[in-house]
Amino acid sequence: MPSRSNLFSAGFARIDGRWAGAEVDLGEAEIADDLSDALQEALGLSGDELALLCVEVEDEWFAIIRYEDDLDPRVFISDAHSVQNDPLGEIFAELAGVVVDKDAPDLGIRPVGDLELLGDFSLSAEELVELSMEEGVLPADILSLIAERLGFADELDRLR
Repeated sequence: MPSRSNLFSAGFARIDGRWAGAEVDLGEAEIADDLSDALQEALGLSGDELALLCVEVEDEWFAIIRYEDDLDPRVFISDAHSVQNDPLGEIFAELAGVVVDKDAPDLGIRPVGDLELLGDFSLSAEELVELSMEEGVLPADILSLIAERLGFADELDRLR
C-alpha cells in the first residue's frame, strides 16, 4: 500500500497505569497482522499490554483496534461505507468481520465492529456510535474526544 499523506495513525499502550503513545507507520500494511506488527514495533511492546491503534483517514473515517493479551483484536470502524474503496479500510473491515456490500446504497454514516470496544473505559457503545454519527464533526475531533475520555489526549496532541 502506498504511503498516504492523508492518513494519521498512532498507537497508545497502557503501561503501569499510564498511557504511552507513538506514531505508527501503516504505509506497508497489506494484511491484518501487519497492523499489530507495526503497532508493536512503534511502541516497543512485548505483546501482553493493552494497546490501541487509532487511525483517521482523509477526514472521512476513523478506526480503533484494541489489542490485549492473547485475545483476538477488537475493531471499531466509524463508517462502513467510507472504508469500502480504501485498501487500509478493507483490512480493518476484514479484521472486524464486516462485509461491506459495495452495491448497497450509501445510507449515511454506519458505525460497525465492536461497539463495546471501550466500554470498560466508561465509553458506552451508545456514546461511541453517537460520537461517530455527529454531523459535521471530523474523525480527528472524535478521536480527540475519545482520547480525552480515556486519558491519553496529551499523548495524542503531542503526536499530531
